[in-house]
Amino acid sequence: MVKLGIISDTHIYSDDNAEEVKRLLKEIKKAFKDVDQIIHAGDVCEAFLVDRLNDIAPTTCVKGNMDKIVNLDKFIILSAGSYRIGVIHEPPQDLKGFFKTQNIHILIHGHTHAPLIKGTPYNTLIVNPGSPTRPVAPPKKPYFQDPIARPSVITLSVNENDLLSTYLINLQL
Repeated sequence: MVKLGIISDTHIYSDDNAEEVKRLLKEIKKAFKDVDQIIHAGDVCEAFLVDRLNDIAPTTCVKGNMDKIVNLDKFIILSAGSYRIGVIHEPPQDLKGFFKTQNIHILIHGHTHAPLIKGTPYNTLIVNPGSPTRPVAPPKKPYFQDPIARPSVITLSVNENDLLSTYLINLQL
């Protein structure tokens, strides 16, 4: 089994309140208990946070529009079981064209700060973990209560039978 911790849009800087950063890392560690790898979909902002995430599990990041970290790719492809997973910060405008040129089963992105787990007509799952520090509520749906902005991350697991499961985790911050 492979278990990934997915996070994005942390927007953490070295001059942020140290106690708040410590509390955030404690919540992330709890949410990502037993993950094999952490995927950060951009806007980490400063490299020290990647070092702290690496203390929890090996961490891979893509470059977001606010990142000060150099040498990060804007798009990467990883594997979990037989699934090819693309990671990008800003979601492509032309999903159909993007999926036509990329042979991926799952697209992880950030940027919107709103969590999302959604299938597409292109046989690709889209996953956005939201933001643990600057959350945005998901879009309102008819006949449902108004959504609430909550700090969030996602875990994604692929078991021995290649079955995929993904969970949105609201952090207690």
